[in-house]
Amino acid sequence: MGKYKIVVLDGYRENPGDLDWGPVAGLGDLTVYDRTSYEESELIAERIGDADIAVVNKTPVSRATMEKCPNLKAITVLATGYNIVDVECAAEKGITVMNVPVYGTWVVSQYAVGLLLEVCSHYGHHEQAVKEGRWASDPDWCFWDYPLIELYGKTAGIIGLGRIGKQTAKTLGALGMKVLAYDAHEDEEGAALARYTDLDTLLGQSDVIFLHCPLFPDTEKIINKDTIAKMKDGVILINNSRGQLVCEQDLAEALNSGKVYAAAVDVVRTEPILADNPLLGAKNCIITPHISWAAKEARQRIMEITAENIQSWILGSPVNVVSR
Repeated sequence: MGKYKIVVLDGYRENPGDLDWGPVAGLGDLTVYDRTSYEESELIAERIGDADIAVVNKTPVSRATMEKCPNLKAITVLATGYNIVDVECAAEKGITVMNVPVYGTWVVSQYAVGLLLEVCSHYGHHEQAVKEGRWASDPDWCFWDYPLIELYGKTAGIIGLGRIGKQTAKTLGALGMKVLAYDAHEDEEGAALARYTDLDTLLGQSDVIFLHCPLFPDTEKIINKDTIAKMKDGVILINNSRGQLVCEQDLAEALNSGKVYAAAVDVVRTEPILADNPLLGAKNCIITPHISWAAKEARQRIMEITAENIQSWILGSPVNVVSR
């Protein structure tokens, strides 16, 4: 196995030092770079060099890069989303592309519901207010600065009822919410957790909308001025899937007008976030830095599945292949 050269192009966020690259290192001659580039550059091809296997998180691997790396035979992505890789070109060149399809179902769903609970109760704000002395000096025995929202009996709509969406549906059901779902692929498990409906019905009836769908051409900017117009006044939007699902300018305008009461997002269109992102100045918008996936337990699963991907490819029976 040692004959294979493996290069990790941007490993720091997968393993900032609390994990061990050992499972991957045991499969070949391993080189790990903490960071390479999030944009197309000569450095990407230079660092891949004559490696057989490239491991990437957000560093793009384009056609131009592949053409400069004739020895490249496999690419494995340290994530579920693989749009950073030109999979069509990879398939043409016989380069196997693999991803990690199931690692963060529980933690990403947990984070999505956590974002909603923060919108409903503003824990962080009120905790800080207490530490600033406001409770100690308050004439009453309690205070609050935002409307406090009970979720029981309200309707949640989930766009994308895959693994994460189903886990979120279970949690919302436990909170006493009614759950609607829109998904191109309906199944019995989903039907037991939510009522499938068309998108317009979901938009019109939901008090809270979760985005749990993948990014495809037909889901890009699925939240825009037209779909927002179909939503209830005062709706809450939660997105920890992909930033490109939302037209950020349209959402910012809806937040500022009050059409959308609040939004909580863990992803934005361009990451790291740009200083001119319209959501930064929007009313009632919580933004966190793409950390839904980042619990150590989830990252450990990514490490183990990535090692399994590489080993399966070496043995000639690759798994989690997305380049067919």
